[in-house]
Amino acid sequence: MKRAQHPTRERLIAVTVEMLDDRGPGEITVDDVLSLSGISKGSLYHHFTDLADLVDEALAYRFAHYVDLTVAAIVPIVTDSKTRDEMFAGIARITIATQSPESRPNRLERVETVGRAARNPHLRELLNNEQQRLNGALADLIHEGQNKRWFSADFDPLAAAVLIQAYTLGRALDDITEPHLDPQAWIDLIDRLVLKTFGAETKGK
Repeated sequence: MKRAQHPTRERLIAVTVEMLDDRGPGEITVDDVLSLSGISKGSLYHHFTDLADLVDEALAYRFAHYVDLTVAAIVPIVTDSKTRDEMFAGIARITIATQSPESRPNRLERVETVGRAARNPHLRELLNNEQQRLNGALADLIHEGQNKRWFSADFDPLAAAVLIQAYTLGRALDDITEPHLDPQAWIDLIDRLVLKTFGAETKGK
């Protein structure tokens, strides 16, 4: 975990992150964390103000983790592609993965975490720090694409970074709606948006 450097702190967050796989934040207890981590109560309260502090850290980690995985997958697409068309084909594959029905739980969890942050200043601060980092990472990749002249140079990379995350989170509106949109229609629309909005006119360079 990149944000937690002390091994004990890392262990406590990791255990709490895993517990959130099958229970809500309010269902996690100090005794469960201590039992699963093998760490003493004194050490827990040395690293965290209280259980809520620990749970907030775990929620922020999970919130950012999904985007971190996407960023890691985009890096070789932007840096290793030999042509503009090869890069956009790679981005289209990422779109399929992030917008898939299988990713529905991840999207809904991220939306839920944003909602919790609206009423939780500490969690909001943690998400702010993570979002600044994620925005910067995506903006750097977009800027690299602009340097290669595969992305148009007439838009702000940071604004594009936020837009990319926004349409993924926006997919959650369909996740809670029946019947769902045709998944391919949604992916086709995003592909058109990305190509027409971000793509430079010159191809194959």
